[in-house]
Amino acid sequence: MIDILFIVPPQSLLLDIAGPAEAFRLSNQHLLRLGEKPRFNLRFAGTKPQCASSVGLQVAGLEPLPTGVVLVGQPSAAIAKPGAEMRGTLQWLGQTLAPLLASNAEHRLVTICSGSLIAARAGLIGTRRCTTHHELLVELHRAAPAAQIVDNRVFVVDGALASSAGVTAGIDLALHLIASTCDDRIAASVAQDMVVYLRRTLHDPELSPMLAHRHHLHPAVHRVQDAVCADPSREWTMSSLAEVGHVTERHLLRLFTVHAAVSPLSYLQAIRLERAKQRLNSGASVTRAAQEAGFNSDLQLRRAWRQRFSGTPGEQRKGQR
Repeated sequence: MIDILFIVPPQSLLLDIAGPAEAFRLSNQHLLRLGEKPRFNLRFAGTKPQCASSVGLQVAGLEPLPTGVVLVGQPSAAIAKPGAEMRGTLQWLGQTLAPLLASNAEHRLVTICSGSLIAARAGLIGTRRCTTHHELLVELHRAAPAAQIVDNRVFVVDGALASSAGVTAGIDLALHLIASTCDDRIAASVAQDMVVYLRRTLHDPELSPMLAHRHHLHPAVHRVQDAVCADPSREWTMSSLAEVGHVTERHLLRLFTVHAAVSPLSYLQAIRLERAKQRLNSGASVTRAAQEAGFNSDLQLRRAWRQRFSGTPGEQRKGQR
């Protein structure tokens, strides 16, 4: 289990807490449905057992400040003039988290929205790359002059520090962390549950094929994509894919073109190639990888591979070794 500890200062933005927390909670539910153990243990801490949120709602049951955290933001007025409780939180962050983040221990600091500015004031950013809400970028430069501040990203991950640019961007960051900790399928399922897009900017790394072409909310297309990701080696045809989506073959092709910007069979091939690549990376032979990914032969895998990747499946396997 990974402890996800939210540090909740007075006047915390409620959505900064609820959005990412709900994403982690839903990922645990999906893991349980797959017969796997939950991965995330949600905890909430502050300088006092109870404090008021940005909308006035009292957040209660807070545990004392411990170690390894999600640092949530505050409204502009509160972040501009830190009170005594906030200064106490900054002192604790600097004394407790700075040594952990500087060591090789498996701890990570996640900042949501203006949480990056709180981290900077506590001396936790150093020279790392980070981002924050666009209205606070100048102030973040002042608070962390040595940091590499990125002003055009939804979120930035640099080693032990992961930061998001705004309130809802915290959900995007949570989905990214879920995908890297669990897998892309769990992250996609959580995004569907929360009815949010898997957003990335043009400057972010290319999405995994398991997450690509899912920037939409159409249930029929998601049903087909879920089925393909769950069992890419099945002998899928347009007929069987349409049956999963509860639509006609012609309508499924139109839906995929409009909502996923790719045909169903092209999507299927991309998922099979990704599965084959994963198996090669884990040491499987080219023949075994082709079979488990749903290709009829080594030759079929090699032909599909040339269309998407450089090199050959054999070179991929040797490179991983």
